[in-house]
Amino acid sequence: MATIKDVAEEAGFSISTVSRVLNNDESLSVPDETKEKIFEVADKLNYRKKTIRPKIKNIAFLYWLTDKEELEDVYFKTMRLEIEKLAKKFNVDLTTYKITDDISSIPTDIEGFIAVGTFSDKELQYLREITNNGVFLDTSPDPNHFDSVRPDLAQLTINTIDLFIEKGHRNIGFIGGTYHNPNNDTDEMDVRERIFRSYMAEKGLLNDEFIFCHRGFSVDNGYHLMQEAIGRLEERLPTAFFIAADPIAVGCLQALNEHGIAIPNRVNIISINNTSVAKYVSPPLTTYNIDLHEMCKNAIELLLEQLVTKRKIIKTLYLGAELIVRKSTN
Repeated sequence: MATIKDVAEEAGFSISTVSRVLNNDESLSVPDETKEKIFEVADKLNYRKKTIRPKIKNIAFLYWLTDKEELEDVYFKTMRLEIEKLAKKFNVDLTTYKITDDISSIPTDIEGFIAVGTFSDKELQYLREITNNGVFLDTSPDPNHFDSVRPDLAQLTINTIDLFIEKGHRNIGFIGGTYHNPNNDTDEMDVRERIFRSYMAEKGLLNDEFIFCHRGFSVDNGYHLMQEAIGRLEERLPTAFFIAADPIAVGCLQALNEHGIAIPNRVNIISINNTSVAKYVSPPLTTYNIDLHEMCKNAIELLLEQLVTKRKIIKTLYLGAELIVRKSTN
């Protein structure tokens, strides 16, 4: 196992300097290049790798969601809490800014940011003007300038359709939310719906009548959309639905149960997120488990790469998800 002496010899600095740097002694005045060299060598030699955490100051956490949006979808609240927890573990000094604060409230001297939510072109331009270091979670609004970490929703959509087809379904529906474009205040097609349409068309199975979408990813939205589907289609209701997110799926289950439509014998349901409620609804929900801990950890690690190792190339990281099979499918 490597020692401080080994790190000092390899890096070319005194044992005292190396020790103080590795222990994040803020009273030590040495150039950033010296600190970076010592951390690089320590990492190379695997010296106490898990405890080496340079203090990263002045990082903004842009939580660009309303209280209502967080309340309606626990996915984002879980993400926020995970980022706050991991920031402490990685020794990152994080200051949270909310959408109600306005983009101009973010100081121009920040070292970098982690961002969640929807940003306008004007807001993205402001961020580009104040820093080169940033990571977006769950979306990639500016892939030419900033990193991002997001679930591979396109592949999950394709996987779901393939699974339904393998099980013999041909009448497959989609229920989801729409993306709000802040630049023109209009609703636009979400990536899940877009991929659903294109892949179902490729398979020769697309039926526009089986697609129901409205702004919002709430339980109420899912309930009303499934009610609309049942009322409009009646006996032609699809035998399987891909639902964009768990809160919507919960509302869909409520509507189906109210109408006495058997799940999964008459309608199969697959959703995304695997939120805590998924296993307790009736019937328990088959859904993709998005590992939010892994997403958030990767976001912080990408930001540290930018700040500590001075990485310049932009990265977009897509994460897969495990399908948790429960009783809403057969």
